[in-house]
Amino acid sequence: MNVHLIDGTYELFRHHFGAPSALDRNGREVGGVRGVLASVLGMLNAGATHIAVATDHVIESFRNELWPGYKTGAGIPEDLLGQFCPLEEALRAMGVQVWAMEELEADDGLASGAAKAARDPRVECVYICTPDKDLSQCVVGDRVVQWDRRRNEVRNEQGVIAKFGVPPASIPDYLALVGDSADGFPGVPGWGAKSTASVLGRYLHLENIPGRADAWDVTVRGAQRLAEALLAHRANAFLFRDLATLRDGAILFDDVDDLAWQGPEPGFEDLAAGMGAPGLWRRAQAIAGKIDG
Repeated sequence: MNVHLIDGTYELFRHHFGAPSALDRNGREVGGVRGVLASVLGMLNAGATHIAVATDHVIESFRNELWPGYKTGAGIPEDLLGQFCPLEEALRAMGVQVWAMEELEADDGLASGAAKAARDPRVECVYICTPDKDLSQCVVGDRVVQWDRRRNEVRNEQGVIAKFGVPPASIPDYLALVGDSADGFPGVPGWGAKSTASVLGRYLHLENIPGRADAWDVTVRGAQRLAEALLAHRANAFLFRDLATLRDGAILFDDVDDLAWQGPEPGFEDLAAGMGAPGLWRRAQAIAGKIDG
């Protein structure tokens, strides 16, 4: 079997801004929710059998206590923010397991789910469905891969190395140096993608990088300046690595069989009608019938 783990927060943002606006029977915006549901049904129709969606039930997490500039819900449009809980409700009604993360983030949920699913010998491949570079640290050979569904690109371990110049285990170190504007930490001044890939490609982790540039066994433009910047910002670099390191120990399900899609719940018919999309119910029923058949 294959397991598909979906970044629900990313998908909601993508469909909110990319799909037509739509209001439910109470006048609330649900265009993004409808888009995500249709997209997940598309995956099921294409043959996905074991599936879960991780969401940020709240935007803030424990990382906000570690770094004051870490991302928050500030600036998210109200009509988008108001769709987070309805999305979780709708997915559950559609029969999909939802991991609504609070203290941890959706990315941690995906990391935890992927780690557990990959330990099951029945699982051939775990697809982490998101383009988010943070999740590249979870890639393992061809067994745990990233799938950017919008571009239809699958990234295995060699793909991570080709894109970033470092293996999956070095992705938190990479992000610590170059920064991650989406998550709200700046990295180390002067360290760009090329210099970081060159240095980490040789030393893999922050603590292995020699403090003096003349000791580096790699040629990098402006090496002395980079070494001095890393020395001056060493504490922040390790903090940023901690922020970028996904926690993969959350207990989210008991057995991979729990992720098997069995079809929609009875309440999904009314929920879909209330969103002005009764076709979602009919489509879910048809896919479930095809599976049963």
